[in-house]
Amino acid sequence: MDPEAAQTARESLELAFHMSNILDTGLDRHTLSVLITLCDLGLNPEALAAVVKELRRESCSSSPMPETPSSVS
Repeated sequence: MDPEAAQTARESLELAFHMSNILDTGLDRHTLSVLITLCDLGLNPEALAAVVKELRRESCSSSPMPETPSSVS
């Protein structure tokens, strides 16, 4: 990638990250970059959003269970 294209890509990611923060999406730069790349490759953005929502829902519901103390006889 030429330097001008790389600079444009960085600026675009920075703008998308800023908008993401305004919308309070909770996405970090790396995740946002991966999602943008997937969209550029032709994946459906609405389908990607649904996957992100489902992964968040699963991670919230799979919180670690508290350990119970062992009983000694």
